[in-house]
Amino acid sequence: MAYQAGRQRSQPRPVPESPEAQAYLQDYASLLDAVPFPSVVFDHRWDVVLSNAAFQTLFGGVGPHPTAMPGDNFLRFVLFHPDAATVLGEHEASWCLPMLAHFAAAVERDGQDRGLQSIRRDIAQDPIMEAAYRHGLPHWIRAVGQDAVEHDGAVRPLIHPDPRWGRTDCRIVDETPKNLQDMGYTRMTLVLRETRRGAQPPRRFARTRLGGTHLRVV
Repeated sequence: MAYQAGRQRSQPRPVPESPEAQAYLQDYASLLDAVPFPSVVFDHRWDVVLSNAAFQTLFGGVGPHPTAMPGDNFLRFVLFHPDAATVLGEHEASWCLPMLAHFAAAVERDGQDRGLQSIRRDIAQDPIMEAAYRHGLPHWIRAVGQDAVEHDGAVRPLIHPDPRWGRTDCRIVDETPKNLQDMGYTRMTLVLRETRRGAQPPRRFARTRLGGTHLRVV
């Protein structure tokens, strides 16, 4: 059984087997849905375990994709979904490269994990994404510094489908309690900020024949 905003998913995600842990997740789903900002809980592969209604609203306009829906795996969405740049502003520099950096660190820690290996194979199948991962990413980290890689506290642009927000920024807040940490989960909340004025339009990306997204600049 897997949980997302209090409902079952069509693709089950691994959750703790103990009744106590499952009960905790059910209650945590209720807490999560009371939060007004988009909030999501994912595992070490970025498979989504819980998300709230605000998260679903933020990404509700993206088209279907067989492997990269935001409510299934957030990393895959950022890297591979052709609609990611319509929600995640400054998609390449503000979202793709930091997520690639976190993925690279996860591979270093647990390179034998099958889920991570699957993502790594998909990166390798896109020559531009592969070049960004192998060559551009180390250069980018040296140029911007390690602080730019961290999620917690980072301010990143969003394009919210609700016109009351529109083009805005969010501050990413990692607020993972110990019980979630012990389960191997991370909670990420996107705290929406005042609408920005004079924002630039989102950068465009080339699409592959399979609907993927290419990184053009690293």
